[in-house]
Amino acid sequence: MEKIEHVYVETNGIKLHVAQKGPKEGEVVLLLHGFPEFWYGWKHQITALAGNGFRVWAPDQRGYNLSDKPKKVREYQMDYLVEDIVGLIKQTGKEKVFLVGHDWGGLVAWKVAKEYPELINKLVILNAPHLSAMSKHVRKHPSQLLKSSYILFFQLRGIPEKMVSRSDWQLATEAIQNTSNEGTFSKNDLKEYRLAWSKPNAMQSMINWYRANLKFFASAKVTDQITVPTYVIWGMKDQFLSWKLAEKSLEFCDQGQGTLLGESTHWLHHEKPEQISHLITNFISAI
Repeated sequence: MEKIEHVYVETNGIKLHVAQKGPKEGEVVLLLHGFPEFWYGWKHQITALAGNGFRVWAPDQRGYNLSDKPKKVREYQMDYLVEDIVGLIKQTGKEKVFLVGHDWGGLVAWKVAKEYPELINKLVILNAPHLSAMSKHVRKHPSQLLKSSYILFFQLRGIPEKMVSRSDWQLATEAIQNTSNEGTFSKNDLKEYRLAWSKPNAMQSMINWYRANLKFFASAKVTDQITVPTYVIWGMKDQFLSWKLAEKSLEFCDQGQGTLLGESTHWLHHEKPEQISHLITNFISAI
């Protein structure tokens, strides 16, 4: 079986580590992970998509795992995150890519598709709301603020990263285990995550995404329409984000469709890897 390649790509003034697999002549699928993951979170989809003839790029985003970790909080603002991915797309050698994002990776993907539709063939989103949909939803359902209250905790300087790293990352591992279906993350998975989180300045940099983007969360506009074909896949048992956000997000898509998975949580691509890979492949392969 073809192995995953690991390379470093210069983009937007930094170097990103990228896991790659699949025929070099294949159309590129770019997979953007969320918090607190890294490229490894897409391991099932990387293999499946490459097996279907796509060239898969799965970066560690800015601040994560083996990628560069700028020191200043402001260097994690959404504009930087978007330009990282735009630069990465241009390095693929393709005019357009298929862009897939989960969680924070989904927020970045929404923004890239809005600002640079000419670079995107199709967009796939896993459990990440369109920002305008989130803003609209919160006004009608204040309970969502409670689900997202951890964002305020992350604004504290130095404290969150110290707390989550105690006792061999007990708080961090419990956070993903307790919000996913039982048995979703294996002992080896958790070992890989601990290794990534333990990289120098990694957790601080990861949390800086939240610190740098409070203004971004408040910047939604009802005119932020997505023009590229978009597919939203949503685990309805997500403890952080209401499944109603999937439907509301599609209202901001000119060519949108969605699938709700009743038994899946926020970590749907881990819980149902074959189904998620199948859904993504079918959507991006359709003419």
